[in-house]
Amino acid sequence: QVHLVESGGGPVQAGGSLRLSCTASGRTISSYAMGWFRQAPGKEREFVAAISNRGYTTSYAVSVKGRFTISRDNAKNTVYLQMNSLKPEDTAVYYCAATTLGITSSGSSYDYWGQGTQVTVSS
Repeated sequence: QVHLVESGGGPVQAGGSLRLSCTASGRTISSYAMGWFRQAPGKEREFVAAISNRGYTTSYAVSVKGRFTISRDNAKNTVYLQMNSLKPEDTAVYYCAATTLGITSSGSSYDYWGQGTQVTVSS
């Protein structure tokens, strides 16, 4: 069992930056690919970014590519999402998730999810 806890969300002005963290407990995440997803009010959950278990491969949604960076520190059992040049449309609850199936943008492939952290971007 992997327990994931996100942190680092909050209010920010458009153009600003935030760094989200996802810290795992219960099991090392070094054998898991990790992903970030988000869900805005009234919308379906969508893929944001993913990283392979050792961090060699990353994948991004088109909407965040070039602005967001996913990284991980397996020694700290933590995954990060650096978000720059934030836009109001980035406002959502952000979730991290873990999968044994390798890097993927499919939410249904992830086995463990955190409770989410709210990011609110004002114009």
